Amino acid sequence: MYIHIGGTHAVRMRDIIGIMDIENTSTSKVTRDFLRKKEKEGKVITTSYDLPKSFVVTEEYVYITPVTSQTLEKRFKLFTGKTGRKE
Repeated sequence: MYIHIGGTHAVRMRDIIGIMDIENTSTSKVTRDFLRKKEKEGKVITTSYDLPKSFVVTEEYVYITPVTSQTLEKRFKLFTGKTGRKE
């Protein structure tokens, strides 16, 4: 199954490692360093030029998207019945 992550981009659900809220996670130096490294490697894909709200991490790429992490989680749950969170 694929999940639409914004613009014309969809990602296979099984390839998703994490869905992160940009506002809450970009304050961390570790996250900023991770994103900077992926940017230098050419592994960051921006799905839209709208204001970014979250990013989706896969094994190969990081997708910056204007879709909120809550909306992406709802889409994920719709198809799997799971949130992806440890409960």
